[in-house]
Order: sequence, then structure tokens, then C-alpha cells
Amino acid sequence: MSTASDDRLAKPSAYAPGALSNDDVELTPQRSDGRASVPFDLPGVLVGTAEYAEGPTGCTVLHFPEGARTAIDARGGAVGLSGGYRWHEAIVFAGGSVYGLEAAAGVSTELLHRKENRTHWAALQHVSGAVIYDFSTRETAIAPDAALGKAALRDAKAGEFPVGRCGAGLAASVGKIDFGRAEFAGQGAAFREFGGMKVLVATVVNAVGVVVDRDGTVVRGNLHSGTSRRCLPVEDYATAATGGAPVGTLAGNTTLTVLVTNVRLPEVSLNQLGTQVHSSMHRAIQPFHTEIDGDILFTVTTDEVDLEGVSATGLGALASEVAWDAVLSAAE
Repeated sequence: MSTASDDRLAKPSAYAPGALSNDDVELTPQRSDGRASVPFDLPGVLVGTAEYAEGPTGCTVLHFPEGARTAIDARGGAVGLSGGYRWHEAIVFAGGSVYGLEAAAGVSTELLHRKENRTHWAALQHVSGAVIYDFSTRETAIAPDAALGKAALRDAKAGEFPVGRCGAGLAASVGKIDFGRAEFAGQGAAFREFGGMKVLVATVVNAVGVVVDRDGTVVRGNLHSGTSRRCLPVEDYATAATGGAPVGTLAGNTTLTVLVTNVRLPEVSLNQLGTQVHSSMHRAIQPFHTEIDGDILFTVTTDEVDLEGVSATGLGALASEVAWDAVLSAAE
């Protein structure tokens, strides 16, 4: 994992009045490719990203042209969500906190036009948006808007999920005990096949917590000043609780995740799959689901195959490992 000095955050000046907003500069959406892409094989699933380098901030769109059944697991005390449907043609992740929800509106409008502006109930396009608070890593008030959402949708393609500091994860960060200890993270993804069953997990990691590898090593976040030492925040909390230096936690955090499978599941099982996998992610992100996180996991099925050889619980256990890989991918 990278330990480059530019992964550290500096306290932003955008909290003061007068930061540049979308209305102050001429913005042109750009592709947001990141450092690499994760290949996946799920027919009917398209992924697009776009960014405003002036932010910097961006958005990520998952497009399901034929629609797909969905369950949503929303946790933490700071959820930023629009829509929240049980059926989706698109899911939009964006930076910009509450202002970034406009990107989902742009995707909705673009899909309306693709339907030749038909508004019969059967032609309606269901689009949900979810956002991270990324203002703590940058100097502007620029946020993803309708134009950026449309650009990400137009960029959407099959079989590739961009990872790294790109899309909605362009300005994501983790390990926010204070500004000096936080580090940039990003957008990650992982894909696995288990027989005929397929699982894609993608996540934008912008957590209070640190990212933890399977051997217990903290690989991103809570980097102590002047050292290469990263540690679990619980160590700092324990020290503070027993008379050591007080420890604060920065507000404005969220991890956004989508799990896409081709396995046909009843509604109850689909919901529980999302709950199980979302719960498992506390192994990779510590702490997780705090009062100042707005964590959301969308579970989507393309309804192509039946369970093979395992129960829904077994599928959840397998998908939980894919989710851990996706979190680690976001921190590389």
C-alpha cells in the first residue's frame, strides 16, 4: 500500500466563506479512469465515471438498462440518500455531500430522454443517489451536478469498474482521527465467480475508520505524524479514556457500496444478503457505522441463476470476502 506523503490530508480552507462553487467557474465533465479497472462479467450491468478536476470531486453510475431488483441497507447517523427504490435502472454515487445528489437527477433526466420522454408508469426510470462528504479534503465547494451525472452515464460501459482515486471516490479519505492522520482512499472493486454464481462488489471508502488487511495490519488511515506508524483508532481511544491525550473524530464520512449478483433470490433473502455483507465490512473498516458515517449498501440481482451448492447464508459469506477485497482495492 502507498505511503506517499501526498496521501496525507491538509486542513481545508473551504470551511470559510467564499470558496468557489459550481456557479463561479466554467466546469467541463471529464472521464475519471483512476489507476486501473477491475474486469467483471455481469451482462446487463454498465459502469461510468466522471469528474470535475476543479473540485476535485466526481460521480460513479451503475446502469441496469433492463432494470434490476434491489435491497438497501442504510446505517450510521449521517445517511445521504435519494430515491431508495426496490427496483433500479441506475444507482449513482457522488461526492459533494447533500449537493452531490443533483448528479442522480441528471442521470434520471438522461434516462427520460433515452425513453423518448415517455412518462407512462411502465417507462419510468428508477434512479437512486447516495453521497459522501468529501469537502474535508479539498479547497472548494464544487459538487457533482446534473451535467456530471449525465456525463458519467454516457461514459458507462460493460465489464470494467474503474478503481483508485476516481469517480465518487476521487477525494475520499479514511482514518480521520484528526486532519494530520487522515489519508486519501478512493473507489475499489472486486469480482468473483463461484460456479455459475457471480458477485461484484464496488465501494467508495470515505470512512471515519481505518482500512485493515486480513492479517490485522492497518493499511490506510490514522497515520501518526512524523512516522510511518498506522494503528487502530481503538488504541488511541483507549489511551484517551485512561488519562492520555484527548482524541477527536472528524465529522462528514460515509462508505457507499454496491453488491451485484446474478443469483435469483427471494426478497427476504436479498435483503438479508445485503445486511450480512454490510455487517462483515467492519472487519475491513474499523470503526464502521458510526454516528458520523452514512454507510449504505445496495444489493442488486440480475435474476439469472439459482443458488448452486450453498444457501443464501453461504453466498453471503462468499460475498463478504469479495467485499473485503473491494475495500482493500480502494486503499491501494
